[in-house]
Order: sequence, then C-alpha cells, then structure tokens
Amino acid sequence: MNRFSPLTATAIVIANMIGTGVFTSLGFQLMDVQSSSAILLLWVIGGVAALCGALTYAELGAQLPRSGGEYNFLGRLYHPAVGFVSGWISITIGFAAPIALAAMTFSAYLGSAFPDLSGQALAAGLIIILTGLHGITRKLSGATQVVFTGLKIVLVLAFSTAALTLGETQPLPFAFGEVEVAYLSSSAFAVSLIYVNYAYTGWNAATYLIDEVDHPERNLPKVLMVGTGFVMVSYVLLNFVFMKVAPIEAMQGKIEIGMIAADYAFGEAGGQAMGITLSMLLISTVSAMLMAGPRVLQVIGQDFRLFGFLAKTNKDGIPMTAILAVAGLSLMLVLTSSFESVLVFSGFVLALNTFFAVAGVFILRFKQRAAGQEVVGYQTWGYPVTPILYLGLTAWTLVFILLERPKEALAAGFIILLGLMLYWLSERLGTDR
Repeated sequence: MNRFSPLTATAIVIANMIGTGVFTSLGFQLMDVQSSSAILLLWVIGGVAALCGALTYAELGAQLPRSGGEYNFLGRLYHPAVGFVSGWISITIGFAAPIALAAMTFSAYLGSAFPDLSGQALAAGLIIILTGLHGITRKLSGATQVVFTGLKIVLVLAFSTAALTLGETQPLPFAFGEVEVAYLSSSAFAVSLIYVNYAYTGWNAATYLIDEVDHPERNLPKVLMVGTGFVMVSYVLLNFVFMKVAPIEAMQGKIEIGMIAADYAFGEAGGQAMGITLSMLLISTVSAMLMAGPRVLQVIGQDFRLFGFLAKTNKDGIPMTAILAVAGLSLMLVLTSSFESVLVFSGFVLALNTFFAVAGVFILRFKQRAAGQEVVGYQTWGYPVTPILYLGLTAWTLVFILLERPKEALAAGFIILLGLMLYWLSERLGTDR
C-alpha cells in the first residue's frame, strides 16, 4: 500500500494548525487584553503548550501505533467507552467544526475583496471541491496537501516581510510591568488562551493517520515536533506583524484581522489583493482536516458495528464514506452556525480531549512497568515536566472557561453524555472487535 511520506505528514500538521485561529482570534483577544507584550506572550505560552503536547503524543503514537488519534489512545489506555466518546467528539466537533470555521474564514477574506459573492456559497463550494480531490486516490490527496501547504508557508513569509518593509509601521512597546502581571492572573487572559489553543489545534494531526505514514515509529516524533515548532514561530511573527502595522482599535472584535492589517500596510487596493491571498492560505487548512478527520471515523467504523459503514474504502484505500460524512457535517455548520460560538465551544471540547490523551502517557508508563515491559523507541523528551506543563496550562484555561462561559461548558457536557449513550447502544448491538 502506498503511504504518506514524512513530508506529507509534516505538511498535514502545519496546514491543520495555520488556519482559522491565527487569522481571526486576535480581534477577540484585543477586546479584553490591550497589551502587545501580553498578546505575544499568549502566543508563546500556547506554542510551548502545543510543543509539550506534541512531544507527548509522539510517544503515544510510537508505542500505540494505529490511526485514530485520541480515539486510539484513550480507548486503549482508559476504557473503550472513553475512546468512543473521544471519537464521537471527533465526529461531531473535532473536525467538522474546524473545517466549517476555516471555510467561513476563507469566505470572509475572499468576500471582503469581492463583496457581491455569497459567503455561504464560497465556504460550501470550497468544502465540496476539496472533498472530491481527497476522495479519489492517496497520491492525488497527498500531492494536493503538499502543494497548498507549500503555498501557505510562502505566503505567510511574503506577507510578513512585505508588511514590515513596504508598509507604514507603528511603535510596538515591549514591557512587562504591573499591567502585564495583572493580565496573567485574569480571566480575560485565560479565555484568550482558549482562542490561542484553538489556533494551535492540529499539532496532533499526524496521529490520526498513523497507519498511512511511512515508518511511523521513526518518523512520527520528527513530524510532530518539526511541524509544531515551525508553526509556533510563524504565529508569533504574524501577530507581531498584525499589531505592528494596524492599531488595536481597528482590529478589536473583528474576524478578518489579516485583511485589516493589509489595508493599513498596503492601502485599500493592496488590502483587497492580500485578502484574496490570505483566503488561499485557508485552502490547505480545510484540505488537511478533510484528510485527517475521516481516518478517525474509519477506525471507529472498524471497531463498532453501529458505525461500520464509515470503515468502507474505495479501491485505493481512501475512506470515502467517512470523508463524505465529515464534509456533510461541516456543510451543515457552515449553513446554520455563528462563528464565535462554534470557536469557543469546539475549543473547550478539543482541549478537554487532548488533556486526557496527554495524561495517558503516565498510564502508559505505569502499565508498561506493571507488565515488566522494556520501553523501546521514542520516549517523551523532558518527561515528566513536559506533559505536566501541558496539563497545567490546559487545566487552567478549562477552569476559567467553566467559570466565564458556562453555556459552552454545558453544551460540551451534553455532547459527551450523548456519546456515552451511543456507546451503550453500540454495545447492545454488539461490536466487531
């Protein structure tokens, strides 16, 4: 069977991460945090957390090699019910919501340049076209991803360089005084960190298709660490550029941050051109999630008779039914939901999902010691500090979301409860395991 190369897997990680969050969330963060130093610190903290998570996932993926990401890890380390709920989250939120958000952002940027175009039609059309490209052959799917991710990297660097050298810039003071310290302990900072964590969501993408990566036990750690490290540097650079060229007041509460920054840097005509350019960046994000997400549904279909139809593949091994299911849910969200509510809700649930997965490395080590197994292959760099750091930062944001946005937390609880009910139903029907 043809497999995805490490280059393709790294492209999937980078493309999953650089997308909706970094080009939209700054406007929401600036509503409550008006310090450029605190904002950049947010993105550094989020990057450190993502890197710690990636280092831990690399061990989980190397020791428990199977596609499915958290579904595979949680089901084997905790209980099949926990894995099933994680997979259910992936089905309903984990990929459908980010795909919808990325497509909506794509339409917002392109629609700003062409106001007569329908935003919903643009978003839906992007999902439909990419679904077709990823549903034919693995070779075409992988080539599509590498090309669009390469384009994304070039455009990010070109935009940052041009904005700083060609456009007018403003002073951006860097200080860490009483104001910044006060922000660090505030609920506004914690809630803003949820937006940042959402932007970093995707560092775990390669674990969703482990079965299709060439020599995963050797390549997966490199893929996760290189991809996450590159994105962290890119995010800090982009947010520095945004705040350097555009005033805070112009970006507060706005979604199309990149285009606003481009307007100030290059003028209205240049801003429109950059809006089109930035919309192109989001194509690879939707593309990457349409590659990774259906693989989770596929392994759920292999394990549970209730979802057996999701395991069906075409002659090239592509899980076409699962791809259509993810695309269908994404289209439904595009046509029915608002942007911010989907972002906060999905960010909370996904953070909860990865929290338990990272905590699973301690369970994995305990089980290996209890069984007298000698651990071979990659082990988490900096263990136990790195997973503990990730868990601490994630728990901090989750607690503040529970306190500040209880409606989103209750909605997440409902999704989890519904997943447990479906697991019970699937057990009553019997499984194929």
